[in-house]
Amino acid sequence: MELEKKTTQTKEIRALPATLEVRASEGEDGKRTITGAIKYDTDSADMRDWYGDTIVEQISAGAFADSLKTREVVGLWSHDTAQVLGNTKSGTLRVFDGAKELRFELDIPNTTVGNDAWELIQRGDVDGVSFGMRVTKDKWSSEKREDKRIYKRLILNAELYEISPVAFPAYPANEVSARSLEDFKASEQRAADQYEKEKLLMELDLI
Repeated sequence: MELEKKTTQTKEIRALPATLEVRASEGEDGKRTITGAIKYDTDSADMRDWYGDTIVEQISAGAFADSLKTREVVGLWSHDTAQVLGNTKSGTLRVFDGAKELRFELDIPNTTVGNDAWELIQRGDVDGVSFGMRVTKDKWSSEKREDKRIYKRLILNAELYEISPVAFPAYPANEVSARSLEDFKASEQRAADQYEKEKLLMELDLI
C-alpha cells in the first residue's frame, strides 16, 4: 500500500550520491567553480531510522520546481550559515532544474573560507555534497527485500534551502521522516487489522 501526505515543516539534510567536479578559468581573476547534481528518481543509499528500519528515498523530478520560483538558495561551507560561498540571488550559485537532475554551479569566493574550501576540494579531502531542504509532500510505500521489509519514501515536493560541500556527507535520521514513517506504519497496521476483521466475518458467515 502507499500513503501520500503533507509533512511537518522541519529542515532535513541529505547527501548527494555524486562527487564534486572542479574547474578554474585561467588568469589572475579567473573563476573557481564547483559543480554537482541531485539525481531525480534514483534510490538513495539505504538509511536506518532510530528504530532500525531500513529506508530508501527518491526525489521525484520537479520536486523543487515550486521552491526555485520563489526561494533563493545559498551555498554554504559544511552547512555553516556563517561561512557563505555563494547565493542564487547574486548569481554566484546557479541552479538548473532538468528532467533527470537538479544541477548546480557554485563560484568559490576569494575569501578565507573560500580559499580553504577550494584547496580542500582540489586535494580531494572534501569530495561530497549535502543539501538542506524542507519536505512539504511525500509518499510512502513498503516492499519485501529478501527477508526484510524496506520502506520507500518518494519526495514529491520540497523547499530547497542550501547546498554545501562537506567532508562526510551522510543521511542522518530525523524527526520528519520518523514521524512520517510512523504514520505510514500505522496506516499499514490499520489495513492489516481491517483485512483480518473482514476475513473473520467471512469465516463466521460460512459457519
